[in-house]
Parts: sequence; C-alpha cells; structure tokens
Amino acid sequence: MKKRILILSASFFPDNSPRSFRTTELAKELSRQGHEVVVYISKGMYDYKQFEVTHKLTIKDYGHLYFKQINITGNSVYRLLKKILNRTLLQFFEYPDIEYAFKVNSILRKESVYDMLISIAVPHSIHWGVSFLAKNIKKRTAIWIADCGDPFMFCDTSHFKKMPYFSVLEKRFCKYADYITVPTEASKNGYFRQFQNKIRVIPQGFNFEDISIYSGEIKNTIPTFAYAGSFIPKKRDPKEFFDYLYSLKREFKFIIYTSQHEMINKHWKILDKRKIELRQYINRNELLYNLSKMDFLVNFENNTVIQTPSKLIDYALTKRPVLSVTTGSLNCDIVNQFLDGNYHQSTIIPNIQIYNIKNVAAKFLSLC
Repeated sequence: MKKRILILSASFFPDNSPRSFRTTELAKELSRQGHEVVVYISKGMYDYKQFEVTHKLTIKDYGHLYFKQINITGNSVYRLLKKILNRTLLQFFEYPDIEYAFKVNSILRKESVYDMLISIAVPHSIHWGVSFLAKNIKKRTAIWIADCGDPFMFCDTSHFKKMPYFSVLEKRFCKYADYITVPTEASKNGYFRQFQNKIRVIPQGFNFEDISIYSGEIKNTIPTFAYAGSFIPKKRDPKEFFDYLYSLKREFKFIIYTSQHEMINKHWKILDKRKIELRQYINRNELLYNLSKMDFLVNFENNTVIQTPSKLIDYALTKRPVLSVTTGSLNCDIVNQFLDGNYHQSTIIPNIQIYNIKNVAAKFLSLC
C-alpha cells in the first residue's frame, strides 16, 4: 500500500556525511518503491529541481536559518576567543543547531497528515522540534520514528559532557516517539533505560547498484593504503599511527581523504610528504572506486562500542582488507603484517546485505 512519508533532516545530497547518506538513500529508495516522499532540509543554494524529477520526490526548505556557525578565523588571539565563544554557545545552548527545533515545530503545525514521519539526527534538535507538538503529533502522522546516528546525552566521542538540563529534551522526544532507530545493537546503550523498549536497530543503508568497484588485479609497486573520514583528538586520533609510520625505514604510500587538514598539519613536520598524501573529500562513488584500488584501508576506531564508524560499511563494499587502529593501544606487529601483505588480522564486516538500502527501507516500512 502506498504511504505518505515525511522526512526531516539537516543533511542531504550533495553533502558528504553519514547523515546525508542516511537521508538521501532512504528518501530515494522509499520513493523508488512507490511511496509519496516529502523531505525537509536546508536547501542552501543548491537547485534540487532535477533531483526531484529524477527520483520522484518532493524537497522542501526549512527557510532561512538565522543562527550561523561561528567562523574560526583570524590571528591567534581572535581564533582563541572565537573558539571559546563557539564552545560556550554549543555547550549551553546547542547553538546553532537549536534553531532546527523551532523550524521543525513551526513547519509541522502547517503540514498535512502523513502515514509516517522520520526525523533524522544529528542534530537531535530536529527530534526536539517534533516533540514540542506533544500529543498533537498524532494529528500529523500515524507513526513517528526518531532516527539517531549517534546518541546525544551519552555520546562517547565528545570531550564535553552534555549539560544535564538537555536530558529533559531527550526524554521528551523519547517519550513521544513511537520508535527510536539506531544503527547497531550496541548503540542502544546510548539511551535512557526506560525507553529501551522503543529502540529498533536499523543500520546505515546504501544502494549497492550505484557502486562501481575496481575489479582488476591490485598492482601497487609499494604498500599503498588509505583512510577516508574525520578525526577526533584523543578519540579517533592518528598521532600514534603517524609516529610509528615515521619511524619506519621502508617505502609506502598513505593517502588520506579528509576535510580536517588543519589537524593533519599539526603532524606535518614529522611526516614524509613523499609517503603521506593529503586529499580533499570527493564524491562518494568516486571515493569508493579509488579505495578499491588500495592494498588495504585504515579504520581509526571510536574507542567506544556505542558508536561505530559508518565508513566500515563503505570499506566492506570495496572488498579491501581493513586495518583497525585503536587510539592509545597501537599494535605495531599487526601494522607490520599489513605492510608485508599479511591481512589475517583484517577487520571483518559480516553480512553486508543488511546495509543494502532495499533491506533498510523495508525495516522502516515494517514499523508503520
């Protein structure tokens, strides 16, 4: 039966981020299966007309966002002051993402009735905006699913704990949501115990048919490996790995796709630029093709079981061995094994089909 589905998100194509992929792939697949899909995002300057025609869905705009991200630029003093201001506003007010709560609430009061509402975090303020409707949510949708990539109150990858008063907002959205979806079984531990019965595991999903992978023989003349993604100081931190690579007296090529060049540049003095190549993010499909030509890939673990890097799904799709590195406990013997072409310690991502967007969409629909 055809359903009317409303999706609320802050990230969407052409952004390169896990939440963007979550929203974009899910919306496209639900539409492909014949459902009426409406997506709310912040459009910015991108023209979605052709995207809407191609994928047979509707994309609406939240409208102008007044709260802006603080631009951390200027000399050392101004940069420090801006960093302090940015952290203070984020810590105490969830600025600038708190604005989504008010935008979402305003939009829902004007929207028509849907069979299913899927709100996608981060930011969690999108969930908060839905919860502001309280019991009136049922006047807008039969089922509300609050989809969470990472936990909020019990997030383990941040150095700063959330202010206790935000637990009121977290408990409120958990109370009114019909279901809370998380990407892994271990993710359940990131939420208050009294809402565990509402949690369902629905992993990240991708369209496997869109992916182009190199199928030829890997013929790199020296060990060539890559990492694609972000870093978190002291959590998903490359320093120890860099230090060890620097100590090696052998040839290799390590390619890094990241937007955090500033963090890498802190280590640049000790890095051999002939061995380490820093690149900007590229289109996901192009990235996967490039990664599939590597000897192996590097995964910097989150140091928590609650949050699992979604890049492991992409890595599995490339069919390349994966070297997992844990900050603070680098196993140099395993690194050497990989450099020697011995991949017996490769991280295994089982049952890759659970990440097929067709199966992921079916799981969402089963909740309606």
